[in-house]
Amino acid sequence: MPANQKFLTKSPWQQFAKISAGILGGYIITAILHMILAIWVPLHNEVLITSIFTLFIVWCILLIVPYLFKNGWKAWGIYGVSIILLYALYFIANKANPFI
Repeated sequence: MPANQKFLTKSPWQQFAKISAGILGGYIITAILHMILAIWVPLHNEVLITSIFTLFIVWCILLIVPYLFKNGWKAWGIYGVSIILLYALYFIANKANPFI
């Protein structure tokens, strides 16, 4: 059964924003999140080994989230703020413990 046309995004820019936010933004958020976990958890080798599986699962979830928004650029805004905050946490954690 085909999708109802009134619920589909008609603008190609909105489609591009949602797809790129899901793929690129979701992957960056997931990667930085796992890098933070590898620094903060004492058993960082186990976190890196487990991240092979959890990275894909979290990325799939973050790939779907932008499609819940009406505006794809709003999804990029939220993902952008999340990327900046997570990178700031990573930077702070890496400065506090530089030998890991």
